[in-house]
Amino acid sequence: MTRPLQRQIHDIGRRRAWVIWLVALAVYTVAVFHRTSLGVAGIVAAERFQITASQLATFTVLQLVVYAGMQIPVGVLLDRFGSRRLLLIGLALISAGQLWFAFAGTYGVGLAARVLLGIGDAMIFTSMLRLVALWFRVKQAPVITQLSGMVGQLGAVAAATPLAAALSNYGWERAFGIPAAVGALLSIALFLFVKDSPYTGMAVEKIKVRALARTLGEVWGNPGTRLGMWIHFTGQFGATVFTMLWGYPFLVSGQGLSPTAAGSLLITLTVASMFAGPIIGHLTGRLPYRRSQIVLVIVTVIASTWAVVLLWPGPAPMPLLVLLVCVTGCGGPGSMVGFDLARSFHPSDRLGRATGVINIGGFFASLVTMAAIGIILDQRAPAGPETYTLTDFKVAMSVQFLLWGVGAFQIWRYRHKGLEFVGEHPGALDALRAGDTLLPGISRDPD
Repeated sequence: MTRPLQRQIHDIGRRRAWVIWLVALAVYTVAVFHRTSLGVAGIVAAERFQITASQLATFTVLQLVVYAGMQIPVGVLLDRFGSRRLLLIGLALISAGQLWFAFAGTYGVGLAARVLLGIGDAMIFTSMLRLVALWFRVKQAPVITQLSGMVGQLGAVAAATPLAAALSNYGWERAFGIPAAVGALLSIALFLFVKDSPYTGMAVEKIKVRALARTLGEVWGNPGTRLGMWIHFTGQFGATVFTMLWGYPFLVSGQGLSPTAAGSLLITLTVASMFAGPIIGHLTGRLPYRRSQIVLVIVTVIASTWAVVLLWPGPAPMPLLVLLVCVTGCGGPGSMVGFDLARSFHPSDRLGRATGVINIGGFFASLVTMAAIGIILDQRAPAGPETYTLTDFKVAMSVQFLLWGVGAFQIWRYRHKGLEFVGEHPGALDALRAGDTLLPGISRDPD
């Protein structure tokens, strides 16, 4: 199919691009806050709704199931309607869902609110990444992508100690309800400043069943998509599980830390992620041929540190816990490498769908891990959260090693398949080795 001629009508990588990115980044930061808000509120939520560990995990698992399940539909809508509309809709749904959750009086209503929040959250990140891919230069995009993940984690920082303090001082309704109002202000900024693309004549496909099935099949059949998905799967879930649900109870009920110390460690994890992001972005921008190998090194270090903590006799010493959260925090930036692969293996008019498929990986791994930990804890301590022991948490948290092992094998497997695919296109493999991320015959049109 011949693509419509693209004509650049705005500068890329200049002032307009930065303004658009900053507005989208603010929306993403708010989304991260709402997504991770149960991280320090889990114990309070269990008491408020009178629920077990498995039911508590269901709040976050259901939210992530919806998030993951929405990625392909969102990718299709993104390629069809652009980032601006989806950011506006997603922000409205997140704000409504969190406000609803703030006043939920029953477990069922709380679940419905998390579903609404998950639908809105699913639209934010991929929309922002598409703006980065279109508005910034090839060499800028990997670093901007990592900066997006880094700065966005400020939302997780706000969802740690500050939210815990708000819950203590102002109660459940105000602590969750007031942040929901921020969405209205950001909606105005989105409407005024964000444009979908610096080009005119962008290829836009109509949403038809046959065309959709064909293009999704091509996106999924591309080994670069699967490599990116497994990178996201393997790198992201450790930090997500820790910050969104089980890290705080593990540190307080398992390791015996005070709530203040546990909150500080969650913030340390986020800060470590913020520092690691630009470094990993720089490395992957300079060494695109080694991207998946860089991720394998990161995952090996994370799994090794967890092994030391879980095998430690009794509670781990504070320096070891600090090391644990620091290396776990590197998993998030490592998983972002998967999205950089989407730019290498797909033309711009398929970035939404490819990014959506890749984004499923980490959140699927996260929901499986969260659910498994909750089930194991319920089996070992059926009397509830008050009876959790360090041994219970050590057994439950060990489920992570299964997913790291599967993910690392799949990264190794699809790295080789991806290189074979690149090698089929003249000049593409040489361009990749030379440091180019847009490859002739694959993601870059012939000169």
